[in-house]
Amino acid sequence: MKPKQSDWYKQIWSLDIKHHSWVEDTERQVNFIIETLNLKGNERILDLACGYGRHSLSFARKGFEVVGIDITRDYIEDAIKTARDYSLPATFLLSDIREVTFSQDFDVVLNLADGAIGYLENDMENLKIFDVISNALKPGGVHVMDICRAEHAELYFPKYNWEAGSSTLSLSQFEWIPDKRIMLYGGYSLPYGEPTVKPDIIYGDPIRLYSMKEIKSILRTRNMKVQKTYSDFLGAPASPKNLQLMVFSKKLS
Repeated sequence: MKPKQSDWYKQIWSLDIKHHSWVEDTERQVNFIIETLNLKGNERILDLACGYGRHSLSFARKGFEVVGIDITRDYIEDAIKTARDYSLPATFLLSDIREVTFSQDFDVVLNLADGAIGYLENDMENLKIFDVISNALKPGGVHVMDICRAEHAELYFPKYNWEAGSSTLSLSQFEWIPDKRIMLYGGYSLPYGEPTVKPDIIYGDPIRLYSMKEIKSILRTRNMKVQKTYSDFLGAPASPKNLQLMVFSKKLS
């Protein structure tokens, strides 16, 4: 695969994403976060790079007050409509998350399904997301991120993956650029019951991946500390054998 342009993250998103197989796991993911953090329902939640609000809306249905931020207009307009139609306590804002200026306003900050971590033009820009996270959290507040792990990429890329949902088969292709610590990701969905053609993934999303050591260092310099790590939303222990890495960290007082 060839890498897309550095501003790829501004251009590629559409509401077609609702049909991807992994969207079907949203409720279980939200329930896992609530149980792991022992949330009571009165916490205020910030969902960074929230997409069309699938996690935000699920939390709001459970009574949480949620603010979702995303750069894609179609996503935010769709999320606003859903929240309005169902009278949910969720606010959605169209913004580049680097421009968010919250200060100790939230009990929980989320970056799920990458949450744009590693998507930006260079390392300096990517680190700005962590500044936003730390600034937005109250002392004692918790950050949850769900990302891909650099150690796995080093050991197992290139690789392919497939996931069978109820209506589509999602195919993924992964490559690794070691000197830049960049993963190239290409995806393709095949709806059931429709004629198919051979997937041809030419360009990949260039995503900066982080090792566990890097993550701990990045958080530590922002007065945050890792509390728990997992490899999935079932609570499996974090391991370089798994691509997925979930990190629960706390803002220190």
